[in-house]
Amino acid sequence: MEKLIEANLYRSELIPVSGKLVERYNKCLVKLGFTPTKLTSFLIDGIGWSPEIAEEKNNINYLNNGEANPHGIIISPLQKGKPVYLPFHTFDRDMMKHIFKVYEHQIKDITRDSAICIDFDQKIDAFYEPLDVLKYNTIHINFHLMNNLYHQQKEQLALIDKFKHHHNFINEDIHNEILKSVKTYGDLRDRNLDLPALDFSVSSFYTRAFGGVYVLRDFISPIVIFEDKKWHKEAIKDTNYDVLIFHIQQKELMDKLRDHMIIEYDLEKSVETKQYQRIKKFELAQHLKAPEHPINDILNNPILFKSYLNKLTIEDRKKVMSVERYLEKLETSNQYKIADIIDPAMFNALHKPHSSLETKHQDLIWKLLVNIAPKDVLYWYWYDKQDFYKHFETWNNALKTWVVQTISNNV
Repeated sequence: MEKLIEANLYRSELIPVSGKLVERYNKCLVKLGFTPTKLTSFLIDGIGWSPEIAEEKNNINYLNNGEANPHGIIISPLQKGKPVYLPFHTFDRDMMKHIFKVYEHQIKDITRDSAICIDFDQKIDAFYEPLDVLKYNTIHINFHLMNNLYHQQKEQLALIDKFKHHHNFINEDIHNEILKSVKTYGDLRDRNLDLPALDFSVSSFYTRAFGGVYVLRDFISPIVIFEDKKWHKEAIKDTNYDVLIFHIQQKELMDKLRDHMIIEYDLEKSVETKQYQRIKKFELAQHLKAPEHPINDILNNPILFKSYLNKLTIEDRKKVMSVERYLEKLETSNQYKIADIIDPAMFNALHKPHSSLETKHQDLIWKLLVNIAPKDVLYWYWYDKQDFYKHFETWNNALKTWVVQTISNNV
């Protein structure tokens, strides 16, 4: 990951945690039912997830009580607007934006000397069957303050009211109770600590539960797409829901997404885009065997690109250039079919969310398309960083250099 780190492309916006903040973070972990970390410093993202603690606990989902019960931790107002690097659901980022939009002032006040534990409650205690994900509707976002600070405030204010009543101002026992509360929790009289629960409506989304599931229910008919074959097989046995169920690699899926006006393609326009150039170059790189020139030079130099293209086997060459070959043949006759000439993965990679989709759905569909056909390294990095990081580690240094430059330059 060194190349990504040097280019600020690997978890570059994490927030450092040390000193008193570690103590507060640990109290939240305990309050949420987890064990505290032994680390004395670490980094966190916008939802409070830490890669170092995940590694320490050997559990990337250490902030979850089972797949149905995710949590978050806020210990600093600096978490506002920060990325959520390992979202369990695609709407996690939007939930954090909503929280800071509604309670920014309270968060600043509370995190001066406390922390906020977040419970994302969808009213599902546990998952039992893969189609349980369809029960997601409204997420109730509940907040719990470290040391029950909100309740301590109410008790402190009640003591002050008692102090003002009749002749209680001369009662030393009440004096001592107030002093004890102030020494322990500070002066809470003017603190803004009230965080009523928020409701967050869920429409279409992706969840990492059951090995990864897309739930598309804002279209012609609900569609559920599984990444894991085991859970897909389980889901198709369930007849309780009137939904279309697919595995992500089923050929019929792309047809159905097009029929439902969820995705579309225009090959003639696509070949003129930077995206197509990225896809074609990445495809060529997959077929290079012991090249004599650096891959970065081969992919960026048109002369070298043609040279190495011609060194490929005829089958590999046809695959890399399949889209352009199809369009050339189409100029002379309309008898040619896409499936006969264009590599299926190349064809799938050149789809995009349908132009009629709302903005809130476009990112989700881009992520789905990237998972179906991970060919565009830029979109791969944008829409599924974890999967991108996993594959990036397997590439040789020369290819890594080109990928980093491509992402950094957004070309």
